[in-house]
Amino acid sequence: MYADVSVIIPCYRCSATIRRAVESVLRQTLQPGEIFLVDDHSNDAQETLLALVELRDAHPSANIRVVTLDKNVGPGGARNAAWCRASKTYIAFLDADDTWHPAKLALQLGWMQGNPWVALTATETKHLPIEGQLNDIESSFTANPVSPLKLLLRNNLPTRTVMVRREIDFRFDPQKRYAEDYWLWLRIVLSGLPAYVLNAPLGFTHKPEFSPLGLSAHLWKMWVGEVDTYKRLWSAGFTSLPITCMCILFSLLKFMIRLSKRMLLLTSS
Repeated sequence: MYADVSVIIPCYRCSATIRRAVESVLRQTLQPGEIFLVDDHSNDAQETLLALVELRDAHPSANIRVVTLDKNVGPGGARNAAWCRASKTYIAFLDADDTWHPAKLALQLGWMQGNPWVALTATETKHLPIEGQLNDIESSFTANPVSPLKLLLRNNLPTRTVMVRREIDFRFDPQKRYAEDYWLWLRIVLSGLPAYVLNAPLGFTHKPEFSPLGLSAHLWKMWVGEVDTYKRLWSAGFTSLPITCMCILFSLLKFMIRLSKRMLLLTSS
């Protein structure tokens, strides 16, 4: 039985991690209807593309679809490229260096199908060492509505955990290379579409927070991207000037804390 969900994984120079990510999808107790692997024009002598094709060919029954882009458009644009090709009612996002708990789709999709008026859900997440053991997940959990104010102060919707209804009008902004997910989640929530967080850790990252690896390594660019998001929200009439200034100041404080943690990681390694 295949679930009414399309999985989208943007891929850029990810040949070292993509197998782990895809295998976490293939281990789902409820298999997705389709899996999109989007090669975002990786400049690695086709290592990423070859890895994606190998995964597709090794699992013919999984409906893995490899999408190749003729130029690099960033993670938002890569997700959009698959989103417009998706045929299922729900879209689930995963990054190439993250994984899911085996019960992730069954629990999250089941909840959304039981609450079809909800546009977006996310789940809790945690850092899981590569060889870490998965904990059992209770089938009973609570779902809390996303607070617009709390979301403005902190992006508590990790992309690896987010599932949305395909039919919503919003998409990632391909012009944004940093905080593009945060911009989309805020537009959805501040537009009044219902969004909830399930209090079960169903998405995993395998590198420490603020690790030098991955996109999160670019702390300055991430902060600039976050400030750009706040300015866009103000320009679009979603927030007032005082709220925008408060968010930018709080974002600066978070940046300084993250920078301090990064320095501690570097000095201890």
